[in-house]
Amino acid sequence: MLMGIVEGLLCCLTAKYSNAPVRLRAPDTSDGFEFVEVKPGRVLRVRHVVPERPAGEEVDVPPGVSVRCKRKIVVYRGGQLLIENLAEVPRSEILHCQDGNTTEVSATLEVEMGAALSAGPGTTPPTSRRRRRPKRTVLIDMEQRISSCKGSQADVALFFLHGVGGSSDIWANQLDFFSHLGYEVIAPDLLGHGASSAPEFPAAYTFYALAEDLRAVFKKFARRRNILIGHSYGVSFCTFLAHEYPEQVHKVVMINGGGPTALEPSLCSIFNLPSCMLHCLTPFLAWSFLKAGFARQGAKEKQLLRENNAFNVSPFVLRATMSGQYWPEGDEVYHAELTVPTLLLHGMCDKFVPIEEDQRMAEILLIGYLKVIEEGSHMVMMECPETVNTVLHEFFLWEPDTAARQPPTKPDAEQATPAPAARNTKRK
Repeated sequence: MLMGIVEGLLCCLTAKYSNAPVRLRAPDTSDGFEFVEVKPGRVLRVRHVVPERPAGEEVDVPPGVSVRCKRKIVVYRGGQLLIENLAEVPRSEILHCQDGNTTEVSATLEVEMGAALSAGPGTTPPTSRRRRRPKRTVLIDMEQRISSCKGSQADVALFFLHGVGGSSDIWANQLDFFSHLGYEVIAPDLLGHGASSAPEFPAAYTFYALAEDLRAVFKKFARRRNILIGHSYGVSFCTFLAHEYPEQVHKVVMINGGGPTALEPSLCSIFNLPSCMLHCLTPFLAWSFLKAGFARQGAKEKQLLRENNAFNVSPFVLRATMSGQYWPEGDEVYHAELTVPTLLLHGMCDKFVPIEEDQRMAEILLIGYLKVIEEGSHMVMMECPETVNTVLHEFFLWEPDTAARQPPTKPDAEQATPAPAARNTKRK
């Protein structure tokens, strides 16, 4: 029994297709699941719950608050990054969790363009004659309208994206909570995960192939305003969709997703071993996941692993998905270009993702807020569902002050900070 439970249990370690999604069968109203064929041979199970609303109900879109997003990003050779915020953005005095179980960390990075670029921490700024020419400059100037998203509003949809080794079942508490509040919720199983189809060739599980699957799901179920909630590797897909559909993605939640670095599989990864060896290592992987994925390792946590086959993934799918984590575009500049309000949740006891990575992500994002849940770890949404649901709901309902945000007339201070050299990593 242990082998069957723990096979591929290292949950969430961290080719574009033009075919339109085709529904294979009508949704099962008893459980809210339906199957969507995004491409021949690629069938995803999707948990889709639509609240009952009166027929002919008009969509009432609140006006919201218009926020000026103006930023200059300068990239120098060697991976150094300089960010100049030219407009004021909403502060982080939002999201006060009622049970006092969370800690708020500094949110948005505000770095103004300095006279020169520092060569590194603790070094003397170079003179004007030694100033290096930038490799690339990115200018962002747009208006972002941010409004409260209530469950009673028919134009709001919540997308929940899991990571490697999981399934939509890891969101069970969140799906039930928000669907009862009147939100339309959509939670797909990645290819090879949960009840989705599992092709037997590694190319089916690359980041780009999985991202196109989720693009098709998003285009099929998206409303006028959409909120993306991702966990670990699922955070990468949230970032991808927010970058591709800035007008439709209204807010983003990143749970234990790590830093804003490009993805590249490691040559020394344990998942490069043959599948037969992964079969032999599954007891060790299960023990490692239990130690690192949960703050406590008691009967409750073991029961969470057994429920709903949430981690029933074959070694082949686990290996192919981890080896397919190649996404060089998802670097710091890619994340710095996002203008959508983003909430980052971090379990303080997470041994997979250091808090420093989420802190760096909050600094890079234009409108980013980091919340730390003291008693949670990597699977914080399963360990502390009430706390997570409360924080998420407050973020969904949040909108900035009604006073329009205007660009500052004069920078408060001039400071240049080079970003640390981008390092490739994996999303769990």
